[in-house]
Amino acid sequence: MTRRALGKGIRAIIPEKTQQEIAGEPRLVPVDEIRPNPFQPRQQVKEDLGELVESIRAKGVLQPVVLRRRRDGYELVMGERRFRAAQEAGLETIPAVVRRTTDAEMLELALVENLQRKNLNAIEEAMAYRRFADEFKLTHDEIAERVGRNRATVTNTLRLLNLPYKVRDLLAAGKLGSGHARALLALDSRRAQVQMAERAVKEGLSVRSVEKLCGLGQKRAPRKRRETDVHVRELEDRLQEIFGTRVAVRPGTKGAGRIVIHFHSPEDMERIAGLLDRLRSK
Repeated sequence: MTRRALGKGIRAIIPEKTQQEIAGEPRLVPVDEIRPNPFQPRQQVKEDLGELVESIRAKGVLQPVVLRRRRDGYELVMGERRFRAAQEAGLETIPAVVRRTTDAEMLELALVENLQRKNLNAIEEAMAYRRFADEFKLTHDEIAERVGRNRATVTNTLRLLNLPYKVRDLLAAGKLGSGHARALLALDSRRAQVQMAERAVKEGLSVRSVEKLCGLGQKRAPRKRRETDVHVRELEDRLQEIFGTRVAVRPGTKGAGRIVIHFHSPEDMERIAGLLDRLRSK
């Protein structure tokens, strides 16, 4: 299957039928009848829209936003910057194309639009992937296909949600990089993860330095692997993709053993319990 790449633009990942629907005849819609996209993954808006606001005041909105109809008005599908700038510019109406859109498509288009402009921090991106997985029951492979990422990127980004909230806040604020955060996952203690994150911010540590301090990249004495290790590892990988967290398979004797699913907070435990309930009901 050919993967749709973000670098080719949003048209490369929106189906041709959807492009034709978006390309419909625009209409003028009252700005006060439009609600923001409820699936907007971006939580922190730091953009300065000053230039766009002045441009809209001078020339109007040149490219229509995309909306979907609701009983009490409209919901924004694409074009959040134009919509917010039009509000700031004091426009009463905005050109828009109205189309039928599912909840999953709204999340997908909003996520892709932000990823292309690199407007999302790693936590916002991870939360969007989790919504795909939890609300729309998509696998990591399916999420990757829909947003033009590879599966490993999706899986590694989701793992960041296992970090303590203090670390996630530093990451969301841009004080800590994704590479730093991934290195912290190697620490077993959540307290140690917070302390290392704060140290990395305070001392301006590089990703390589944090990796070394977390014990990554250190040479270990080779150990003899049993023939079953490969199969066990494959099973662990499959289970980790399903649960979005670390899973350890511990074979015992006579075919018995244990499967350990790790969680890192009460909320994470509830999420995993919900996944198990859904799997049991199938």
